Amino acid sequence: MAAIELGLISSTFSTIVSQLFAARIGRDAAVDWMTVAAIPARDWAISAEPSWSAILSGIAFHQWADFSWAVVFFGVLGRWTADLRPLTILLLALPWAVLSSAMEWFVLVPLLPFWQPLFTLQQPYWIGLLVHGSSALMYPLFARLRRAYGKTPDRDVRFTNAWVTAAVAIIALLGAIAFVGRHGYEPPWMGRDRDADQAYIRHMTTHHAQGIELARIGAEHTRDPRLQKLAMLMVASQSGENRIFENWWLSWFDTEMPDCTAPERSVMPGFLTAAEMRQVKTAAPDAFDALFVEMMTLHHRGAVKMADQMWHSRGDPRLRIMAHAIRHEQQGEIALMRGVSGLAAVTTAFGNMFSDNVN
Repeated sequence: MAAIELGLISSTFSTIVSQLFAARIGRDAAVDWMTVAAIPARDWAISAEPSWSAILSGIAFHQWADFSWAVVFFGVLGRWTADLRPLTILLLALPWAVLSSAMEWFVLVPLLPFWQPLFTLQQPYWIGLLVHGSSALMYPLFARLRRAYGKTPDRDVRFTNAWVTAAVAIIALLGAIAFVGRHGYEPPWMGRDRDADQAYIRHMTTHHAQGIELARIGAEHTRDPRLQKLAMLMVASQSGENRIFENWWLSWFDTEMPDCTAPERSVMPGFLTAAEMRQVKTAAPDAFDALFVEMMTLHHRGAVKMADQMWHSRGDPRLRIMAHAIRHEQQGEIALMRGVSGLAAVTTAFGNMFSDNVN
């Protein structure tokens, strides 16, 4: 019973932290929950604008997964974990978070039992690790929950009381930061090259805008249902990222974001010309899918190169973290357009996390 109670607490804590913290590192929480929902629900969950049903399904599936890992840790392995001190539990729970998130990312989701490559190819491993890590932070509370069954010394009660206070304070702090962030007051810019960071935000926002337009064309004209859903996911993810870029720009630089000039657009890697966009729009139905995949692959590779340059730069840490996720996401979507799945999806995703695409 204490393991079940701890599973409910730890999964709820990680859900709240994930929701409040996502935008601080450039993640659109709604899109991430939609992607999680696609693990069990497949294409039903995917849309160009995340629906509430998909978001709630993603949250529920995430909570079930985190709950299950806690029950395994304190229930199945209870012979070895049930009587541990809170600090010892924490020291074991953090490696457990590494193991459990790796099991999901490398095996359980892309292979058995779900055989769903989208999650692993679209989200880098460290996102799942952060989520599991936040859940593991609540594991020391098990020492307090087992008190109902006569197994908690008073010193452990004092420790867990302080731990609960700290957890509530973390949620309150993240909630306050998220609230002011939604009103255009993010924590200040912390980069070392303002001009480079501004150029990257402007260029990637413009690049994403064309990517959204191209993806919408793909969603409307493709004959392949799988490709249609993937195009919708592209619209959702890049729209969410652009909203974050715009919010960061207004908060950090206190001005409207200037449009990119024609010369800037002409030298952006992967930015399609007007003629190439017309070619996609006017493609014959039987030739559309192949042309769309070709043009979107070209466009994505350009975004990956831009993101990789930011990842290796001296920019604001939040921009660099977001850039790493973008390059992983867009390389993964190239693989998904080519039908990569199974073990090939795992090896591709693993390589994407460490690839160097700046040249």
